[in-house]
Amino acid sequence: MTVIPKPLSYEKGSKNFNFSSKSVSICINGETKEDIHNKIQTAFSVAGINTSQSGIPVIIKLHTSQQQQASEAYTLSITSDGIIICASEINGAFYGCITAAQLINGSNGELSELTIKDKPFHSWRGFLLDTSRSFYSTTFIKKMLDACALHKLNIFHWHLTDDQGWRFEVPGYPKLTETGSVRSDLTMPPSEDGYYDEGKTIRRWYTDEEIKDIIRYAQERCIEIIPEVEFPGHSSALLAAYPEYGCTGGPYKVENRWGIFPDVLCLGNDNIFTIYEAALKKITKLFPSKYIHIGGDECPRERWEVCPKCQARMKKEGLDSTAQLQAWGTTKIASMVAALGKVPVGWDEVLDNNKHNALPENVIVQSWRGTEGGIKAASMNHKVIMSPCEFYYFNFKNKDSFEEPGRLGVTTSKKAYSFSPAGKELKLKKPEQKELILGGECALWSEKLPFSRNAEYLLFPRFCAAAETFWLPEENKNFEDFKHRLEQHKKLLHSLDYLYYEGTLE
Repeated sequence: MTVIPKPLSYEKGSKNFNFSSKSVSICINGETKEDIHNKIQTAFSVAGINTSQSGIPVIIKLHTSQQQQASEAYTLSITSDGIIICASEINGAFYGCITAAQLINGSNGELSELTIKDKPFHSWRGFLLDTSRSFYSTTFIKKMLDACALHKLNIFHWHLTDDQGWRFEVPGYPKLTETGSVRSDLTMPPSEDGYYDEGKTIRRWYTDEEIKDIIRYAQERCIEIIPEVEFPGHSSALLAAYPEYGCTGGPYKVENRWGIFPDVLCLGNDNIFTIYEAALKKITKLFPSKYIHIGGDECPRERWEVCPKCQARMKKEGLDSTAQLQAWGTTKIASMVAALGKVPVGWDEVLDNNKHNALPENVIVQSWRGTEGGIKAASMNHKVIMSPCEFYYFNFKNKDSFEEPGRLGVTTSKKAYSFSPAGKELKLKKPEQKELILGGECALWSEKLPFSRNAEYLLFPRFCAAAETFWLPEENKNFEDFKHRLEQHKKLLHSLDYLYYEGTLE
């Protein structure tokens, strides 16, 4: 077995079949729908497998099994007739084709008789890419979407705003991109996509058409893109564009440093909700996802302590502290998202200081400071995404060496593999609370990573390890077996031109 993530169950037969071709010939249950055929072709193409009339026969049977109810479940059989994939929906068929493509890549012209029954343990299998600290081309984003598809991830969390850059256009607020996307540093490389010219800035935001194109690309790979717009901290880029939304009135700048900065949005200013309403409406128009991430993390409160407007807001709302002021603002933004027909997602700080403003029940909590936020959220009946930084933040170094890229800590592939989003280490009070753990998400924060090739080096193979923890239940994981399969998988990643950390996994 050479597949990553490993299938839930499989049974190998005694026969071997010679298939000399490295391409496939696809038959889809008599279907002629172009979108279905394109998705199946795409599944093979992300793994480097072409289609041809003389290729290995692949027969896709949709809606043929009464037992397969899960949309992402599939069965796969290898017989003398070829590869037969059965699924109730196209997503399951897509993942079956991903598995088939990986098997073909590791086959050396001979496929073993095999039966696979597979489905994901978690419904949320995500990857966050930060394009605010470092601005990446659409070409690289699509490459990462291919990587997500190859590893059966179904969520791409797109971090679009932060202290170091605002990356999408908002009607009526042109300075968000004209000013808020530009910072005074020399770390941004030239790009073939027209964003730069010999290091000179041309554009550092994504146009509506580019975003729509990336969304289409993701949909072809059964991936949902979830946009994030930070609130109320990590807002230097917005304040540089519109200083009237800060407590001091500025001047502010788009930060060219890393860290947490004291100037955040003034929650005593009603107009910040006007600009965020415009931004959220634009996000809603662009992104078909039912989710919008509202940030909520790492927000200093020192400006609010001395800001007359913020103090007036606290008095009006009966708040005891500036910590409660943030909770009030979070509740207001979450309600705005819900009014647009979307589900808000926030970092685990959104759980804090809710004495006077209970977090709306529909907010999904993303636990990043460890597992405690996820446990607390589940105890309050919130749905949860597990993203503990010590396991799933791949901007951390692969190993402890000053010569290695990365920052803030060290996370090995073994460490990433050791965590399970709904594993037994989560000390939940009630068994049913485990059902609220939707899954997990790994992240690449892009401080000190202006070059996408460096980003790839930090991602692989830890990305592969995380993907398997999202797909399998804890009891099915085996790191030694994963390492063995990784040797073949590494060859596939190399052939697809992904840069890869070759050092120790432990």
